[in-house]
Amino acid sequence: MKFSYAMLPDYPLTESLASIRLADELGFYACYAADEPWHKDLWLLFAAAAAQTSQIRLGPSVSAVTLREPTLIAQAAATLDELTGGRAEVVLGSGNFGVLAQYKIDWTKTKPLTRVKEAVGVVRTLLDEGTITRDGEFYSYDGLFTFARPVQEHLPVKIGAMRGPKSFEAAGELSDGVHHALSYSREAYDYAVKHFRIGAERAGKDWRSMDIGAWVVFATGPDSAAAKEAARSMVGLYASAMPAEQLERNGVSPADVAPIIEAIGGGDLARAIELTTPDITEKLSLAGTPAEVTAKIESEIAPSGVNHMILAITDSALVKSFTGREVAGVADVNTQLRLIHDEIMPSFS
Repeated sequence: MKFSYAMLPDYPLTESLASIRLADELGFYACYAADEPWHKDLWLLFAAAAAQTSQIRLGPSVSAVTLREPTLIAQAAATLDELTGGRAEVVLGSGNFGVLAQYKIDWTKTKPLTRVKEAVGVVRTLLDEGTITRDGEFYSYDGLFTFARPVQEHLPVKIGAMRGPKSFEAAGELSDGVHHALSYSREAYDYAVKHFRIGAERAGKDWRSMDIGAWVVFATGPDSAAAKEAARSMVGLYASAMPAEQLERNGVSPADVAPIIEAIGGGDLARAIELTTPDITEKLSLAGTPAEVTAKIESEIAPSGVNHMILAITDSALVKSFTGREVAGVADVNTQLRLIHDEIMPSFS
């Protein structure tokens, strides 16, 4: 099992860089960040981190092909790969529906999966060949070329998937892996891995050798209640991006989440957090003491075939920046990174 740090780059940049350096020193597989305008620019941050790290892999999870043209993603990834000496990778997705709405883009009219599948082909071609000519439904080029060349012989290109089944199958068939965000139950991961395997085997690939990642809202520390309270502050914000089918696979009724989403949409975050019950928090986050989160990974996630935990670490600073809430007793990001290394990772080595 690999462990990675999923960063929201909303901290002061010096602090973000220090956390990436620590994750590198501790042997985390990768540091990922969302390629969204809500946050500081991950490409610039990771370019700065490149010279300060030696092992950790860096890249977006995810980069939205609805907003960022895929040839520009390939160009940025190849440049980052050169800066890191071959440690870049990319995860592509259709985009955060909340972000798209702020651009006045109706995601239902974007043909999201078709667009992502085509974008994977574009990025793969430009990375491998340095030039591309194609007439696609969304992306067309006539001899476009780039001098940005990756160091790796095969820079990984993966797909971020949530709804399924076709998105998971596309990830297995067309890309180097899947990052499945915001699921926490055995049922949800059995479903995701089942369809990922179907796609991989359709393409003649060994699905077990591919990256199968669980991107989760995460908080840990010696104070279990504080960690869970930090997670509760963020669960509604993330649940608003979850399709109804995915909520149900995690044992949550969409009707129970609807008032939370309505409150968020109205800008009443305090009400949204109040409506997020401990039961919903437990089902839609990975939070508690290191022993508690280890047990949940062992029982709910690892048995399905997931081989990569991608931990979106939540601490009091992040909660305050998003919600304005003060949550006492929550371990900071660097303390959580050390706890993961010392008390969680050894159980999966």
